[in-house]
Amino acid sequence: MSDPVGALQPGTYAGIAEVQVLPPQGMIVVRGDLSDVALQAAVTAAVPLAMPGQTGASFENGRGIFWMSPDELLLMCPYAEVAGHVDSIGKALAGTHHLVADISDARAVFAVDGVDAREVLGKLTPADLAPSVFGPGSFRRTRLAQVPAAVLCETDDRFVLVCFRSVAGYVHELLKTAAIPGSEVGYWRD
Repeated sequence: MSDPVGALQPGTYAGIAEVQVLPPQGMIVVRGDLSDVALQAAVTAAVPLAMPGQTGASFENGRGIFWMSPDELLLMCPYAEVAGHVDSIGKALAGTHHLVADISDARAVFAVDGVDAREVLGKLTPADLAPSVFGPGSFRRTRLAQVPAAVLCETDDRFVLVCFRSVAGYVHELLKTAAIPGSEVGYWRD
């Protein structure tokens, strides 16, 4: 197996928040009846975390289960484990209506860190990012300017974003522009 190559080279931009291009991440989309016990068992066997509720996420140490829609989950795991998990989930769900697909190479991942991370994202998305609404463990699909993205609030000051690989350069430039030093608005500061 060759080493995965991301859309952009990993690196960091330091502005009012730190924007990081993260290395390629193993990602699996699972679609089906999320209330089905067999689906839940197959997913949590692959990624041993609790099933999240609507707009929620379970994540720890580079692994995660993310609620994407009423019939869709996104799983994150080490890149090298993806093929085995796709196979095991597919076998566990044989005979049921489902879809399991490796989307690792179709996505790019970024992190935005710092006390103004929420502000950087607030300049780009229509999503309500108020800490009382979008706190640690929250996950949602939205858009950044003109492109779709998914955003995870890991902590009050750290957000992880997933976008299509084809728009990774555009998203990187958006994030860097929104984080330009001196562009603080201070909306969510105490």
